[in-house]
Amino acid sequence: MTFARVSLSLAAVVGMVALALAAATIWLLVSQPVTTADAAADLARGNVSPLARALAGVLYDALQGLLRYL
Repeated sequence: MTFARVSLSLAAVVGMVALALAAATIWLLVSQPVTTADAAADLARGNVSPLARALAGVLYDALQGLLRYL
């Protein structure tokens, strides 16, 4: 594999992860605005854990639903 192919593949993986996190954040804002606001307030104080836990929960539920569909 050439360097160009590896870098393109890596860029695609990073883009997909960023897309998944952005979609999960938007879904949280629409479906659970109070939880997201509380997590954002904690994030402003330097505590990343509630937002990360909420995003992980949304991604887990989406993946579980997708696997159940397949």
